[in-house]
Amino acid sequence: MPNNSNWKRSPERVGILGRLVGRQNSVERKRSHDPERAAVNERMSRARLALGGVAFVAVFAVISARIVGFAVADSERVSFRALADASTAASRPDITDRNGKVLATDVVTPSLYAEPKKIIDVDEAVELLTAAMPNLDQEQLRTRLDSDRSFVWLKREVTPAQEALIHDLGIPGVGFRREFRRVYPTAQAAAHIVGHVNVDNRGIAGIEKYLDDRGLADLHGLGFGLDSGMEAVDLSIDLRVQHALRDELWFAQEKFSALAAAGVVLDAKTGEVVAMVSLPDYDPNRPETSLDEEAINRLTTGVYEMGSTFKPFTVAMALDTGRITMNDRYDASRPLRVGRQTINDYRGKNRVLSVPEIFIYSSNIGTARMALDVGMDEHQAFLERLALSTRLRTELPESAPPMVPRKWKQVNAMTISFGHGISVAPLQMAAAAAPLVNGGLYHEPTFMPRTETEALESGRRVLRPQTSDAMRHLFRLNTTEGTARKADRPGYRVGGKTGTAEKVVNGRYAKDKRLTSFLGTFPTDDPHYIVLVMLDEPKGIPETHGWATSGWNAAPTAGRVIERIAPILGVLPRREDTAPEDASEQPLFVSY
Repeated sequence: MPNNSNWKRSPERVGILGRLVGRQNSVERKRSHDPERAAVNERMSRARLALGGVAFVAVFAVISARIVGFAVADSERVSFRALADASTAASRPDITDRNGKVLATDVVTPSLYAEPKKIIDVDEAVELLTAAMPNLDQEQLRTRLDSDRSFVWLKREVTPAQEALIHDLGIPGVGFRREFRRVYPTAQAAAHIVGHVNVDNRGIAGIEKYLDDRGLADLHGLGFGLDSGMEAVDLSIDLRVQHALRDELWFAQEKFSALAAAGVVLDAKTGEVVAMVSLPDYDPNRPETSLDEEAINRLTTGVYEMGSTFKPFTVAMALDTGRITMNDRYDASRPLRVGRQTINDYRGKNRVLSVPEIFIYSSNIGTARMALDVGMDEHQAFLERLALSTRLRTELPESAPPMVPRKWKQVNAMTISFGHGISVAPLQMAAAAAPLVNGGLYHEPTFMPRTETEALESGRRVLRPQTSDAMRHLFRLNTTEGTARKADRPGYRVGGKTGTAEKVVNGRYAKDKRLTSFLGTFPTDDPHYIVLVMLDEPKGIPETHGWATSGWNAAPTAGRVIERIAPILGVLPRREDTAPEDASEQPLFVSY
């Protein structure tokens, strides 16, 4: 073999390569000029292409079949999950009071379900399940298990013992899912505020419904927020005050054999509801108890003629015009007749009365005369300013519109001046009373925390500050010298107004059926809280000498409430001689 490098460049190598290439080209020319061989080659190429196509289609068909199979199987599983998830109770945020005390929370609980398509023996399954859980309806259970549905609930919220027993039975197609159950640790204490949920953990009353209406239900519908971990919702409620208020109302209802009792504590400077109780109430852990017609929330869904507790609004209206002063006097020496109506005073003085005397003696005649001096148009406008003639709006979805005359006449203005002929929600009236003592600002009542700064920004002026000063004086005067003396508590400087309204029965006022109330504030030198107490048809007892008017029942009840809650709210009693000058120590007739 010649040297490798020389061989690559040698003439011999070049010649050999040339001959090889020439020979190959000669063969190709011969083939191209052979028609028979070219036809054979073409047929073979087409056959190979056809065979490849058939093989491709077969493989594609197999793959497609497998994909469809997987899709159907996944669809069934997804469908099951969708049905189950849509029925499973979703998580909700905790609801707490202003101090972080839990009012509502979720606990995880097992619920029993079935996949009817997987049930092998329906009769056996029914027999085993009803033996383990005798409270299951046998016929209803059989109907569910014998259906062609992919998923059915058999029993929501089963006990751990029931879960263990059924699990050990090993029934094919029967299983458990963990879901959230709503629990209310304080039971009845704040039922009408917090509300309750249905079996799917969806809010249907109170703050629970408010949360759903504000987007929680939509969030769950989109598949979000199904698990725990949501931020708690804080309320303005103080659970300690709530317990004290409920305790005193329950005691008063029992003591005076009243049909019902209700009360609210409102922050006069912010509009926050600190406590609200309506008795009889219900247990939100047993939502069916809310269906009792006596268990309504009387503070928001009930509207009532509030009687003389409405008089402070008339007096404030008159003073705010600037045309009527504390020095003015009105003739209350005889009944006031309007058409066929006669307006009398209860245990009247039968003489001319000053404005403060009209207030502390609760004169219907004097109050009606003041309303006439103001005029019907201004009267209506004033009630609108205080939101007393429009529907109460709070976070609670349960509310009722007030009942006002369709057309105001002179007699309407006169009777409304002392709380008859108009029916309002008690919480609505408590909110309207705040401007009478807080300097003249109206704040929408709220169950959510609101700072004083926020309240100042959102509040609206409805009274002159001077008018509010005068009303604080009158409120205090009424507890020291008037009808509300039994509401006073040493050191707390309570002020307020009593009210006793005859109830309407079959279109007529019943003399023996009364709604008594007390509307008050404390401390009157710097009012921070409004307190409203109501008793429905209280009875006279030996201790009250048979009397059943507000001064004997609602007023002392409010006094006990204030005495218990004031220290909780940071309002401490103080010696009267070290307190700022009190309105009751001022002259009875003062110009403002």
